[in-house]
Parts: sequence; structure tokens; C-alpha cells
Amino acid sequence: MENLRAIVLTDGDPVAGPLALPDDALVIAADGGLGLASALHLTVDVVVGDMDSASAEDLKRVAQSGARIERHPTDKDATDLELALDEATASGATEITVVGGSGGRLDHLLANAHLLSRHRYRGIALQWLTDTETVHVCDPDRPVTIRGAVGSRVSLIPVAGAAGGVATTGFHWPLHGEDLPAGSTRGVSNTMTADKASVSVTTGTLLVVQERTGP
Repeated sequence: MENLRAIVLTDGDPVAGPLALPDDALVIAADGGLGLASALHLTVDVVVGDMDSASAEDLKRVAQSGARIERHPTDKDATDLELALDEATASGATEITVVGGSGGRLDHLLANAHLLSRHRYRGIALQWLTDTETVHVCDPDRPVTIRGAVGSRVSLIPVAGAAGGVATTGFHWPLHGEDLPAGSTRGVSNTMTADKASVSVTTGTLLVVQERTGP
């Protein structure tokens, strides 16, 4: 079956282009993330959320262009981003790129980071583009290979518990099957020694937070 790629736009600080985004993806806006679409020259297919932050003008415009609007009540048990990710997975997406979602509220930033690491998204290649970083989710089913400038900063953050058997290549301080306990800062602020680096784990989940120096 052909891989379905999805782009999920979420609210937060503006994300400046150019970005390396797939041009054949399903585009889902999580409520106020709809505001990113014009700047990134994306045509939105679905808007999901309680519509408390998307502008009425943007909603009218995308509805007229054929986008589907999925309205949810304000009193709900999931954030708009979670609803949008669930929409992407229900559509069969095997690769999801989340754009936005940093800045503004610390609680939303932390929730977004932990949301991406949820076990329900295992098997899906997930990356998150904020205004300054690219974040990859690494677990036993999803080793991560990244490309970037020599000397650029990369941090490995264990989430939802410890990450075990962490192995890396292409970094100034490599790891060889070692453990990063929950709350450890050992993986913070490493640097790339080549234009390509890899990260894998045997247990647990890491967020690979890469300084973005280009699209």
C-alpha cells in the first residue's frame, strides 16, 4: 500500500519558511494552525478543533475551496493537536509532519512534546517543525537518521520513562548502547561531527531535538 503523508498545522509562534515539506501530503489544520497555511503556501484539506482561534475569514475561505471542517465542542478531553493527529492516523497516514506548536503557553509546549511520544502513534514516522528546531520521535520501531550542518546542536530527551540501549553515530559525544534515565540531561546539547547522524534505542522513547539551520 502506498504511504500516505500528512502535514498537521498547529497554533503557536510563526514558523518561517522555506521548510522541507512533502508536496503530496494530506494537510490538516488544528484550529488556529490554519493561519500557517497561507504563509507556507499549503492548501488545507481538513480543519479540526473547537474553532476558538481560527479566524472566521480563514475558515470561510478554506471551506469555499473544498476543505472539510470538523467542529468539536469547547468542552473536550483532547487538544486540537491531538484531534488533528487522530484525524491523520484515521486517514491512514504513515508519515506525519507537525508544523508549529511552540511559544505562547508552556503547558501546551510540554503537552505537545509528550503527545508525539504516545504509544498509539508507534509505527508512524513523526517529526515536529517548530520555529527553530526539528524534533524527531525515536523508539525501538523508529530509529532516526538526521542531516544537518557540522557543529549544529542536537539534544536527546527521554520521555515517558527511561530510554535504554541508546546508540548514536555522527556526534561529538557518542553513545554506545547506554541508558538515559527519565529526567536525565546527559543527552542535552550534543553537536554533529558530520552532515549525517543516527540515533536508535532498544527500549523507551527519545525526542531528538535538532537545531534547524536550513529547510
